[in-house]
Amino acid sequence: MEEQKKITKHYPNNEVTVVWQPHMCIHSAICFRGLPNVFDPRKRPWVTPEHESGEKIMAQIDKCPSGALSYFKNEVGEQEKQIENETIVETTKNGPLLVYGNISIKDSDGNVTKKHKVTALCRCGSSENKPFCDGTHTKIGFIA
Repeated sequence: MEEQKKITKHYPNNEVTVVWQPHMCIHSAICFRGLPNVFDPRKRPWVTPEHESGEKIMAQIDKCPSGALSYFKNEVGEQEKQIENETIVETTKNGPLLVYGNISIKDSDGNVTKKHKVTALCRCGSSENKPFCDGTHTKIGFIA
C-alpha cells in the first residue's frame, strides 16, 4: 500500500470547523452512517458542515474511531478538542484496540505522536500504518 500524504483539511460552518486527516482514516463509515447530510464520500467536498448544527457535528465526530476527524469551535478559536479524563482501552470484536483519551506513542526511532479523543491501534498485525489501524483487518478476515 502506498503511503498517503499527511495532509490536513478544514471544513468550517458558522459554529465549528471540521478537521480531517485522511492518512489516519480507517474508513469505518461511522461518520457517514451517523450524519450522511454532512459526511458523504460520494460527493466533493465530502464534508459539508453547513448542512447541520455544530452540536450534532461535534457529537458525531466524537464517535470517530481513528481520530481522523476532529473539530474546533470557531467563536472561541479553541484548539482541537482533547479529552482530559482517564485513558480507556477497548477491544473491538474482530477489529482494532480503541484507546480513548490523550496518549503519546513513541516509535522505534524515538519520534513521538500525540493523539487525542479516540485512537484505533492495529491488532491484526497487517496494517500498513502500524501501530495504527488502517482497516486491513476487514480485508483479511481477522477474527479475535
